[in-house]
Amino acid sequence: MNYFELFSLSTTYQLDLQGLAVSYRELQQKYHPDNFAADATENQVQVMQKAAQINDAYQTLKDPLSRAQYLLSLQGIELGGEQQTINDIEFLMSQMALREQLAEIENAADPEQAIDDFSKQLKQQRSDLSSSFEKAYNEQNFTFAAEQVRKLKFYARLQQQLLQLEEKILDY
Repeated sequence: MNYFELFSLSTTYQLDLQGLAVSYRELQQKYHPDNFAADATENQVQVMQKAAQINDAYQTLKDPLSRAQYLLSLQGIELGGEQQTINDIEFLMSQMALREQLAEIENAADPEQAIDDFSKQLKQQRSDLSSSFEKAYNEQNFTFAAEQVRKLKFYARLQQQLLQLEEKILDY
């Protein structure tokens, strides 16, 4: 089952997230297990499986990184558990600098402002990589598109670490 087809969407990176949410709610309502409580057990199981597929599809398509990986998987490129390294030295150096910057936030004079500034920086860089991915994907340069997704994964991890640091700082 193609997730884009499930929600009647074009197979593109840019999505109407509001339209996705509307389609999701409609499908969720249509395949809600309570609607089939009186059916045979076999049909109930099928409906529950369909509901689970709808949830998986929605979670995948609503997240830009997951959506990019899914688009590549439709082209036969699986990035899920791969351990391929990035050979872009400039990118790796910038990641080291960002990690140092993240480590310094806790000791900043105004940690909350430092978090906000760092978050904006990450958002901009992720946006640039997303645009680069989309251009490469649309041009069917899947090797370069996959490289952009690998880089986006670095930013996703940084964002997660930033959120953890923010929780730690705000809990004080």
